[in-house]
Amino acid sequence: MVATDRQGAKAFGFAPYGATPDEDYMNPRQEEHFRQILLAWKLSLMEEVDRTVHHMQDDATNFPDPNDRATQESEFSLELRARDRERKLIKKIDEALDRLETHDYGYCEGCGVEIGIRRLEARPTATLCIDCKTLDEIRERQRG
Repeated sequence: MVATDRQGAKAFGFAPYGATPDEDYMNPRQEEHFRQILLAWKLSLMEEVDRTVHHMQDDATNFPDPNDRATQESEFSLELRARDRERKLIKKIDEALDRLETHDYGYCEGCGVEIGIRRLEARPTATLCIDCKTLDEIRERQRG
């Protein structure tokens, strides 16, 4: 099973980060912890994309029965939609890796506060602290 955006560190067998009381937020050890999580996640997604390509190549059959063709096209369509979501997720992972390189990872894009280790382990691509994310969701519901 491929990790979704909410599975984070646990999906790849990474233990929760054990911070010491006096360590700085997003120090090199923390950055490396999240880099490893993000890279493992990206690798897993890329392997799933490869499996899909091979599956579609191997299973592509020109069925004489229109119902069989329709079923196959429907299955392929569902698979391609899932891969499109994963492609977008890979882009988010790459953006998170870029933020790690510039030492901006772990800080809220809305207000600049620390997002927090546990939130980032639950959602490694998070760009907003919980308060800003909550406000963002409230605004979205009001618009929708």
